[in-house]
Amino acid sequence: MTDKGLTDEAASAACKEGDPITQDYMMQQTMLRVKDPLKSLDFYTRIMGMTLLQKIDFPSMLFTLYFLGYEEKKEIPTNVKERTAWTFSRRATIELTHNWGSESDEKLSLHNGNSEPRGFGHIGIAVPDVYAACKVFDEQGVTFVKKPDDGKMKGVAFIQDPDGYWIEILSPNNMFSLTS
Repeated sequence: MTDKGLTDEAASAACKEGDPITQDYMMQQTMLRVKDPLKSLDFYTRIMGMTLLQKIDFPSMLFTLYFLGYEEKKEIPTNVKERTAWTFSRRATIELTHNWGSESDEKLSLHNGNSEPRGFGHIGIAVPDVYAACKVFDEQGVTFVKKPDDGKMKGVAFIQDPDGYWIEILSPNNMFSLTS
């Protein structure tokens, strides 16, 4: 290890071949706790363009899960059993977890992982044009952590959702220039 992180060789050496059973694994969801589902659902659907794939209530445990992703509404099965299997077969969804009553708890604040103690950092959303997306975010009153021309990394932005979680806004075609 160097003061710059792992060398390419060390990173490659640290990565081992997975057990054959892992060949069919996939990244399915990232869970974020939300204080007010109305604000969060509005943000992730209207501002971020995601689709609500399924809502699952757990009345005995007093919480609800909302699964969102970039899927076509017409592809969502109407049968609940089929929709559940379909939802959990989608790649890279967001699971918003709402503990009932949190929206009215003035003492509750959620930790986004970017202040001490640090942990979770952000999710990343790929867009065709970072500047066009940020113009719309700005018009919608979205909170920016970093605008695309701020700092050393040009062409990448960070915004916050209603609970303060960071979202990196990036364009896949511009990422190589940031790393070289």
